[in-house]
Amino acid sequence: MTATNPDAPPEQLVIAISSRALFNLEESHRVFEQQGLEAYQRYQIAHEDEPLEPGDAFVLVNKLLALNELLPEQRVEVILLSRNSADTGLRIFNSISHYGLGITRAAFSGGESPYRYIAPFNVHLFLSTDGSDVRHALEQGVAAATILPSRVTTRPQGRLKFAFDGDAVLFSDEAERVYKASGLAAFAESEQKAANQPLSGGPFKPFLAALQRLQMAFPPGESPIRTCLVTARSAPAHERVVKTLRAWNIRIDESLFLGGRDKGAFLQAYDADVFFDDQQSHCDSARHHVATGHVPSGVANQPPATPQEPT
Repeated sequence: MTATNPDAPPEQLVIAISSRALFNLEESHRVFEQQGLEAYQRYQIAHEDEPLEPGDAFVLVNKLLALNELLPEQRVEVILLSRNSADTGLRIFNSISHYGLGITRAAFSGGESPYRYIAPFNVHLFLSTDGSDVRHALEQGVAAATILPSRVTTRPQGRLKFAFDGDAVLFSDEAERVYKASGLAAFAESEQKAANQPLSGGPFKPFLAALQRLQMAFPPGESPIRTCLVTARSAPAHERVVKTLRAWNIRIDESLFLGGRDKGAFLQAYDADVFFDDQQSHCDSARHHVATGHVPSGVANQPPATPQEPT
């Protein structure tokens, strides 16, 4: 048996975020799209002392970093991953300083995708507005989501609340494949038969486990972090989910089995800071109520099969 080192630093929860998810870069991005890279560079340098407005994931990041103030050691780190160069990225770091965000590490990849730096930084979760970067992160086995545009006002104070879809997010898409191929009745029958067989983990299982370890750093009943499963499943398909989480030794604070009801109103009632779902239609609905991340994984995000030519 390997002995643990009592002097080893506690494991950190590491979040990587793109500059466009953290700040509102719509105006400067418009310059890039309409006038090109050189005009964008001139624009950013000319405005580098003007703080950027908060982006769709700003409040989430601010509340994550605030957890460090409640603990004796730094347990949360947020890292900036940006396609900017260090030169054009100076405005972003100036904005970080302006808002007092405790972000000190960054990778500016100069127009290239920054996803290749996710593994060296030991990232648990990557948030971006670039769907291709998010897919690359998922291929590396890292929880990742595309932050969707939203103008929802999120509470800047109070508990940090995460909400997760089940199939293809916390769990694998094995059950969803049955539903897609054979319909609801076949799905329900299959899940009843497999009620005692834990589902395989989905892309967000490691992040949820890391989040629980952070919750456990606080005294029982005093954690400022809360988690919620929000799934279209209903009884009796709920049983396999409950037993899967039990087998993983992972606790979810709240579970909503909605039986196909629209998730938006329930997410608003839960007061989620962010919601992660693999279904684009669910995300498009949810983002009108809460900050939302699309997880492009599983069968729902695979392109439709091309019909075979007759031979």
